[in-house]
Amino acid sequence: MPFREVNAKMIEATVTPGQRLFSQRGAMLGYRGEVSFTPNSAGGQGGLSSMIGRRVAGEAAPLMTVEGSGTVLFGHGGHHIQLITLTGDTLYVEADRLLAFEGTLQQGTMFLGAQGGVMGMVRGQVSGQGLFTTTLKGHGAVAVMAHGGVIELPISPQRPVHVDPQAYVAHHGEVRNKLSTALGWRDMVGRGSGEGFQLELSGHGVVYVQASEEKL
Repeated sequence: MPFREVNAKMIEATVTPGQRLFSQRGAMLGYRGEVSFTPNSAGGQGGLSSMIGRRVAGEAAPLMTVEGSGTVLFGHGGHHIQLITLTGDTLYVEADRLLAFEGTLQQGTMFLGAQGGVMGMVRGQVSGQGLFTTTLKGHGAVAVMAHGGVIELPISPQRPVHVDPQAYVAHHGEVRNKLSTALGWRDMVGRGSGEGFQLELSGHGVVYVQASEEKL
């Protein structure tokens, strides 16, 4: 893994010749060595389809390509950072939560309706995350951002996980999601609250939940 945690809100990335990293623009805090930073308007490796998907959704997440030889410090907005290692599966994460990731990962954009049908679309509206989400697939490391830190919850067929949609950060694995109305919960917290809905995740994998209901 090219990333190491400096503290809860800062990571250091090791950049080596011939290997690329991608990071959110404006996330570089400092660097040592011969390192170059190049704007990447197409959003990494997602190509045209990724770019179009984000423009349709109005969810552009400008990235920069990081190359060379040295070390780079990354952080953004004082947000907490979670490092995630992928071993061939796919990470589903909101574009604005991506801090940095390895160039070995294939980036794409997925319509939320593809996960949970119409309810996937509803989830995007309720959570304020929009109708598209970013996917990263393959082998490599990803750094994502969250409010107040992140807890990692395992998902299994015997133990599905229910999450407040606004506290959801990302998930990976063979996971299905659906949005359900929590009548008892809604009655308790008040019908004006977004907590009248729960995001149910089932299957095999992991979901990352932040300690806040705030968007980045």
